[in-house]
Amino acid sequence: MTPLTDQLTALGLRDTAAHLDDVVALATKRRWSPTQLLEHLVTTEQQERTRRSLERRLARSRLGRFTPMSDFDWAWPKRIDRAAVEAALRLDFLAGAHNVVLVAAQGLGKTMIAQNIAHAAVLAGTHVLFTTAAQLLLDLGSQESTRGLARRLNHYATRGLLVLDEIGYLSYDARAADLLFQVVTRRYEKRSLVLTTNLPFSEWPTIFPNAATATALIDRLVHHAEIFTIEGDSYRRRVAEAKRKPPRSASAS
Repeated sequence: MTPLTDQLTALGLRDTAAHLDDVVALATKRRWSPTQLLEHLVTTEQQERTRRSLERRLARSRLGRFTPMSDFDWAWPKRIDRAAVEAALRLDFLAGAHNVVLVAAQGLGKTMIAQNIAHAAVLAGTHVLFTTAAQLLLDLGSQESTRGLARRLNHYATRGLLVLDEIGYLSYDARAADLLFQVVTRRYEKRSLVLTTNLPFSEWPTIFPNAATATALIDRLVHHAEIFTIEGDSYRRRVAEAKRKPPRSASAS
């Protein structure tokens, strides 16, 4: 069946080609009619293409490993709008090309929430890119030609959902602010952006101290945006302190 296998592969029916002997044996055993056989082939090919498409989107998203929301301790933050966060996890904001901004100090789960939003979008069929602000600006800033910069800007502008993590931990020069402004402007009212930051917008001038575009950047980000502020003590710090604390029996002895 090698010639037939090759022809099936050439037609894009790779799953059928890979399992042709098994398909023929199954059809013979169950005495399928030609229509039943075709229905089986269509179903299995669709399932396989859906699986491969999901794998490609996950790989291209650069999401990596993350903690699922089922492990999130909703009772730990002193302030969090759970209903609004869960609405974001349902991707309610995507249809209107709205943004989601998560503002919280370190260790309160803003990156975890952003990762879960990104994963939900991938599962829903959206092309997602998860990256840090530092990685994005390093990539854009390293382009040596106008054409190369335009190509990378288009790369970030055309993803169905762009997730920018960790804005506020580093300061950037005016050119970096201009580059980020270009990304935000190209996505403005066209495609959604999820952003995490440890600083309220009133303190963003410390991130871009010499940038004339900082105000315009914030204006485009917050317009049509859901802004979630999470307050409380660092969850990671609590876990670390619990690990360092000696068992009661040991301290008593």
